[in-house]
Amino acid sequence: MKKIIMNIGLLLGIMSSCTLSADELPVTERLVDKLSELAGGPHPGIRSNHAKGIVASGYFEASKEASDVTYAPHFNMPTTDVVVRFSNASGVPDIADSSPDGFPKGMAIRFMLPEEEYTDIVVISVEKFPVKTPEEFLELLTAIKDSANAQTKPTPIEAFLEKHPETLSFVQLPKPAPVSYTTEKFHGINAFEFENEQGKTVYGRYLITPVDGPKYLSDEERAAAAKDYLLEELPARLKDDGEAKFNIALQIAEAGDAITDPTVVWPKERAVVQLGTLTLTEIKTDGASFEKANMFNPLAIPEGISPTEDPILLARPISYAISFGRRLTP
Repeated sequence: MKKIIMNIGLLLGIMSSCTLSADELPVTERLVDKLSELAGGPHPGIRSNHAKGIVASGYFEASKEASDVTYAPHFNMPTTDVVVRFSNASGVPDIADSSPDGFPKGMAIRFMLPEEEYTDIVVISVEKFPVKTPEEFLELLTAIKDSANAQTKPTPIEAFLEKHPETLSFVQLPKPAPVSYTTEKFHGINAFEFENEQGKTVYGRYLITPVDGPKYLSDEERAAAAKDYLLEELPARLKDDGEAKFNIALQIAEAGDAITDPTVVWPKERAVVQLGTLTLTEIKTDGASFEKANMFNPLAIPEGISPTEDPILLARPISYAISFGRRLTP
């Protein structure tokens, strides 16, 4: 039933480059190295990015409209159990939840399918990515690192941003601090192809929005926020309210929209199909061990959904797997 484009075993098999010099390593592995370096690592047993997080569980209820765009099982079953990890950006394991350096926030959703199978959605709290390719991402990270003690102008990062206006626009995005992980909106930066039972296909990007709308701290509240306020808030919210809900939708591309460039935001007037409602009910009691022992994979996808040739999308699971292997055997 399930079409896994890249599974963990295959990805870990790629990690056989230990005899190569740093410059000879694949760009996907060099990205992990650079992210770890920028975070002051390596930090044994910790993710190289989105290191700090919390895991909750709940269920997903598919909408009637979901089957119009895909025959993927989780969008055609009445309910599906889910595990969700929220996180802060960066590989710093103790980064303050309110820090702009912890932006964008991350959300990874695992849908538990029949026969012990699963599929994942991995999204962030912005609509786009700063660069178009893994090579450009490595160049960006290197420029950031090389600019730390640069004595000349322009610095490497200034020169990079001058050459890459799409990255500059990303850097200039607002970095609000959410009241809760459950009051943040999340976006799929990569497009996928969706196919329904009649063979009709569309390209779409995920939109995940709190049912009650996004809510953010004021500047004063942010300045006064505790270092771990998001980690402390979510368990309290679920205990007091019993649940937190998100709408999961799909923004549909039209002819001419960029489907392989994650730096491009599609026009807001594009059609949006509601896929269903995600309900979180409790913090996962074994969340710490679960997040260490599991890798969320945006290419762990079933029949009815296919990847595009977006270079960033295709590189993500490989870098994730390298980081995953290192935290299992630091």
